[in-house]
Amino acid sequence: MIEAPGQLGRALEGVTVLDLTHMLSGPYATMLMADLGARTIKVEPPGTGEATRELLRQTPKYERDGMGAYFLTLSRNKESVAIDLKAPAGRELFYELVRHADVVVSNFGVGVLERLEIDHARLTAVNPGIITCAISGFGETGPARHRPAFDLVAQGMGGGMSLTGREGDEPTRAGIPIGDLGGGLFGVIGVLSALQARARTGLGQHVDISMLDCQLSMLSYIATMYLMSGELTERVGNGHFVHVPYNTFRTATRHLIIAVLTDTMWRDLVELLDDPALADPMFAHQPGRLAAKAFIEARVQGVLDQQSCEHWLEQLAAKRIPVAPVNDIAYAFEDEQTLARGMRVKVPLAGGGHVEQPGNPVKLSLAAQDVFAPPPWLGQHTEAVLRDLLGLDPGRIDSLTRQGIVQLGPLADAKLT
Repeated sequence: MIEAPGQLGRALEGVTVLDLTHMLSGPYATMLMADLGARTIKVEPPGTGEATRELLRQTPKYERDGMGAYFLTLSRNKESVAIDLKAPAGRELFYELVRHADVVVSNFGVGVLERLEIDHARLTAVNPGIITCAISGFGETGPARHRPAFDLVAQGMGGGMSLTGREGDEPTRAGIPIGDLGGGLFGVIGVLSALQARARTGLGQHVDISMLDCQLSMLSYIATMYLMSGELTERVGNGHFVHVPYNTFRTATRHLIIAVLTDTMWRDLVELLDDPALADPMFAHQPGRLAAKAFIEARVQGVLDQQSCEHWLEQLAAKRIPVAPVNDIAYAFEDEQTLARGMRVKVPLAGGGHVEQPGNPVKLSLAAQDVFAPPPWLGQHTEAVLRDLLGLDPGRIDSLTRQGIVQLGPLADAKLT
């Protein structure tokens, strides 16, 4: 019986992903798969590479090793192969890669894959087991399918911005790009589902991910409430439309969060805060607290102002009342819980040194310890992949290079380890 961590290696070892993605939603999906052990080969255009390489590259504080923070984060654990997919010889090379691959991920606009002749119908003729995943703003069906979309478009059309912010404020986007990241997450779920289906049937399939669909799905019960009642949920800032108190509050030092979900939690909070006005029996149950939301939150705020955030964190945690500091990013990455979970990691750079990034949040009990390989320079692995995976001889590789079909990068023979 296997019980020791690491005996199963990394979860997606043996899975080869061809990564045609750019910007954020697609690269985030393939980064997650690479973190889980999939061999992930970026296929990029010679000369420029994919567009994310340029983001923040000219901003010194966010640049390392000739790459900006976007690319450094999203391309760890990946290999880079530079192939001109617009040239017939380049497409033939890509088809050869597909014969050796399990998954192809892209996030081009709808119709681009067909124009490049690398859509699912063509690739499944090359490899019936291939799984393709296309992430786009609106998916491959419906009247908006050809419209361009990035994060803000998905957030706006998906309804979430109408819920974000304080009453009377303008609709507000989430501070993190959940439109893009949500598309990436659902893309991974789709690919893993297709891999499981292929294990049963032997057949690959196409995964069509719409960033708008993902935002609508994440509305969850809030959408159901509207569809049941016809009533729109109003913006409530950091508060809640059911639970009270459930909000951010100032302290003598910084803000914290209190989330009271049950009557028992409320009784414990009243005991701790020792404010007679909060002990009124009319607040003992949720309907009474909701009706007096403004009054209760003002009284709670008045008490919390008197002590530091650290004081209240200790006192509230001792009562098992859900509480947390409102961390900025600096606090978040110094938090002992963050460090204990391995969520602040050092990713090496091909040119030496390292860059710190968020770790892998998926903790598998039997998987090997996370290992992070450097983000690749453009074409860094072209020669190794063509030679070792496709079996091309040096003369053929040299000919393709001289024709501009492929590009060999620095450390061309380096392999991802």
